[in-house]
Amino acid sequence: MQDSVSKFLVILGLVLVALGLLWPLVKKLGLGRLPGDIHLTADGWSAHLLLGTSIILSIVLTLLLNLIFWWMNK
Repeated sequence: MQDSVSKFLVILGLVLVALGLLWPLVKKLGLGRLPGDIHLTADGWSAHLLLGTSIILSIVLTLLLNLIFWWMNK
């Protein structure tokens, strides 16, 4: 049990580092400006409801985490 938790934390750390290094590329992909993302502005305030981006990130993270858990239980 402890070994699998250690593996998971190391892999999660590596994924976060990779995302941090790839952040300029991620911004160029248009995340936050996808169809379904709602941006509201008015006098002195703004709100951003990133529905399209949330769906895409949810799908990608689900696939990635399923792959990681599959690899850990191999």
